[in-house]
Amino acid sequence: MTELALIYGGDTSEHDISVLSGKNCASLIDMTRYRVHEVELRGSDWKVVACDGESLPGIQVNKDDFSYVMPDGIRIKFEKVFMMIHGAPGENGLFQAYLEMLHIPCTSCSSLSCALTFDKYASKQYLLGTGVHLPKDVFIQKGDFIDPEAIIGELGLPLFVKPTDNGSSFGVTKVKNVGALNKAIRDAFGEGSSILAEEYICGRELTQGVIAYRGEIIPLPVTEIRTDHEFFDYDAKYLGESDEICPAEISDEEFDALSRQSRIIYDRFACKGMIRVDYMMRGNIPYFIEVNSIPGMTKMSLVPKQLSVAGIDATAFFTDMIENA
Repeated sequence: MTELALIYGGDTSEHDISVLSGKNCASLIDMTRYRVHEVELRGSDWKVVACDGESLPGIQVNKDDFSYVMPDGIRIKFEKVFMMIHGAPGENGLFQAYLEMLHIPCTSCSSLSCALTFDKYASKQYLLGTGVHLPKDVFIQKGDFIDPEAIIGELGLPLFVKPTDNGSSFGVTKVKNVGALNKAIRDAFGEGSSILAEEYICGRELTQGVIAYRGEIIPLPVTEIRTDHEFFDYDAKYLGESDEICPAEISDEEFDALSRQSRIIYDRFACKGMIRVDYMMRGNIPYFIEVNSIPGMTKMSLVPKQLSVAGIDATAFFTDMIENA
């Protein structure tokens, strides 16, 4: 039986959501094939908190070889990793780099792919020339001179301000007037050292998972997000304050356009396993917003619903993903 480390937690505001994703995945992994060791990370504190659903008293992981000693004295060396860390150090590739040095297979994208997709500005630069539609933006780092009038002159109003390297909409603000821009910039810098001011694309908010399954790259059914909030923020995502229509009410031509772009993005970043790509659809043109290389997998999350609509059993998909890690 394969010793599988299911990793969740992390060092960002997404820690608690990552734990929920991990716990949900733990309930779906085939425990006749894998012994599932749940490992929660926060900073340098790496502890095994459960094995096959049975709670453990937070046993520290040996970082030299990624192993731990069970309460009965048996030493377990992890053979594969099921990655469920949203944010750092999972979605930015740092933990994958550690695993790559130890030659331990992981279900997620590589360290390079994760690093590129996690940074919203870098990912957009990487997609230039591919035919993927990209909103206009202004890149800002801490210490840069900031001219609000120039930013608004370039992007118009409203516009979005967001950290380049965070998820779950933490630090994101929809700016409607010049007076709100400086506060939005401060809030975004509270989540990271670089931010993006981005053109507001007025249209439908759509998102699509893409998976590798049984030797094929498969774009999943599209979900449309409808919310009374200014955008799909944390409360809309996780507190049920939105409607998520899957499959989205879009034409076959619109689905094909989204799927073509999603497939280009999956291939461009050499992704593995599952990702989710977020779009704004203005008219019939899908504009790329971001890639989620380790998308949420809570019971409220989007990709599990897309898998269900596609008729793909989550346990069978997880097995395939683990075996092909």
